Amino acid sequence: QVQLVESGGGLVQAGGSLRLSCTASGRTISDYAMGWFRQAPGKEREFVVTISRRGGSTDYADSVKGRFTISRDNARNAVYLQMNSLKPEDTAIYYCAARPRIISTIGDDYNYWGQGTQVTVSS
Repeated sequence: QVQLVESGGGLVQAGGSLRLSCTASGRTISDYAMGWFRQAPGKEREFVVTISRRGGSTDYADSVKGRFTISRDNARNAVYLQMNSLKPEDTAIYYCAARPRIISTIGDDYNYWGQGTQVTVSS
């Protein structure tokens, strides 16, 4: 079992930045591809970004390319999401997720999820 806890969300003005953290416990995340997903009010959960076990491969949603950066520190059992140039449409609850081995953009492929952290971007 892997337990995931997100942090770093908050309220920010459009154009601002936030850095989300996802800290894992229970097992080392080096065995897992990690992903960030988000869900806005009244909308379905959507893929944001995923990163491979060693960090060598990433895949971003088109909506966040060039603005968001995922990274991981397996020694600290943590994954990070640096979000720059935030827009009001980035407002959502952001979830960290883990799945064994290879990356995926599909939420249902992920076995473990955190409780989420709220990100609100004001215009």
